[in-house]
Amino acid sequence: MTQPIPTSFILGFLGVGKTTAILDLLKSKPENEVWAVLVNEFGEVGIDGAMLQTEGAFIKEIPGGCMCCVAGLPMQIGLNQLIHKAKPDRLLIEPTGLGHPSQILETLTSEHYRDVLTMGPVICLVDPRRLEEPKVLGNVQFRDQVAAADILVANKTDLCTPEQLIHFDDWAAQLEPAKRAIHHTRFGQLAPGWLDGQSDALPVTDPHAHHHHHQKTASSAPAIDDEPWQQITNQGQGHFSVGWRIHPELILDENALLVMAMDSAFVRFKAVVNTADGWRALNVVDGALTVVQGEPQADSRAEIIASDQIDARELDARMRAAAGLDPR
Repeated sequence: MTQPIPTSFILGFLGVGKTTAILDLLKSKPENEVWAVLVNEFGEVGIDGAMLQTEGAFIKEIPGGCMCCVAGLPMQIGLNQLIHKAKPDRLLIEPTGLGHPSQILETLTSEHYRDVLTMGPVICLVDPRRLEEPKVLGNVQFRDQVAAADILVANKTDLCTPEQLIHFDDWAAQLEPAKRAIHHTRFGQLAPGWLDGQSDALPVTDPHAHHHHHQKTASSAPAIDDEPWQQITNQGQGHFSVGWRIHPELILDENALLVMAMDSAFVRFKAVVNTADGWRALNVVDGALTVVQGEPQADSRAEIIASDQIDARELDARMRAAAGLDPR
């Protein structure tokens, strides 16, 4: 490389629309440039990458929890592989909405990456409606993401009342230190120009909030031909996930999945699956459902995230029924 890669973080709490925002940014990519995306999910199976692949960028996933929990060797290996393969002109990084940004930023601004990456403005998306929830305002991950942001963006403004937008503006104006810029948007639409410049490296609210008392070990998933039905669970940061990797020759009932997806007990439901009508990408957050045509994949994937303990066995039986299999 002749110069460091402009690198931008797209932060935001769970379900705020980070992947949609990155999809929108990728549509503005100059034709002569190569962009790459490093994406981290709380769940174990990795679905966001499949959604992002449609825009022609190089994608590398680090599934399995908060990226800062794997900010050591697994994240660095994934990032190094992505840089070596893509040789990108620009890099976008999407950490999980349940993660802390401080240790990831510390890793990527360390001496090892000093000549490789140049950190652009940190962008944090906020759903103004969630500022009414004390559990969100008191969440250390949310506070740290907001604190680390150079640019704060109110997303989903089309779903907000005028009072909620005024509340957001008042709340954002009181943040210290003041943000470089505060914007409103909808559908995750970010101006490409917001990626330009350098980060102010703002301090987070509690840089020691997520020091680790465990060592997460990355493991490879079995080949889908060897194990056509794979269920994986994860928990942490006060949330629980159940995910599936399913052989692509198994056709899933889209209607059964939609009924399952709309369960009010779930914080998120997302899937890229093969159905009788072709591949579908399903996404449910805050009770809002999106279904779009998907690209064929090496396997079908689905993920459920909840803030309360969920019955993985019962959910697996429902997923098997949607695939026309006998529940176990």
